[in-house]
Amino acid sequence: MYKHFFKRFLDFCIALTALVVISPVLLVVTVWLHFANKGAGAFFFQERPGLHGKIFKIIKYKTMTDERDADGNLLPDADRLTKVGKFVRSTSIDELPQLINVLKGDMALIGPRPLRVEYLPIYSKEQARRHDVRPGITGWAQCHGRNAISWTEKFKLDVWYVDHVSFATDVKVIIATIKTVLNRDGISQDGQATMPFFDGTN
Repeated sequence: MYKHFFKRFLDFCIALTALVVISPVLLVVTVWLHFANKGAGAFFFQERPGLHGKIFKIIKYKTMTDERDADGNLLPDADRLTKVGKFVRSTSIDELPQLINVLKGDMALIGPRPLRVEYLPIYSKEQARRHDVRPGITGWAQCHGRNAISWTEKFKLDVWYVDHVSFATDVKVIIATIKTVLNRDGISQDGQATMPFFDGTN
């Protein structure tokens, strides 16, 4: 009952309330990033697979500029990540616009993180089970290592969550996520500004 009805109902109510309460903060961050990103905009939109692999557009705060080299290629992530963007990412503020995705039903508050569309063909059958539930703003993997763990570990944790969705599990995730955010743990892997690309083997 929780998984198929109450979870969605609670997600909608909490997301709506949160958006109203933090709207002044979102306004300030939006203006701040607009200038910090050197004209690249404050928001980032990208297609991601959701429940059953259905594609939707995720909304996040943009933490990088669009600066390019002499050949027109985007500079490495580490070079484009601004000081403001680094702060916004380390505090997970960049995830807050996804509350809009939760209202729309694209996402849940808690579930496996929505990853790139190009990963879909290279998932194993077991890894693809992460799409049996709505993707979340935070999830079991995010409070057990975030981006500092390997893809293999991340997918195992995602599938574990799919098999153990419950109100009690979601409460554990919320508590653990708060601790992770406050400690700023697992923001990236060593030597990486972001999570490395998944190639089906790592």
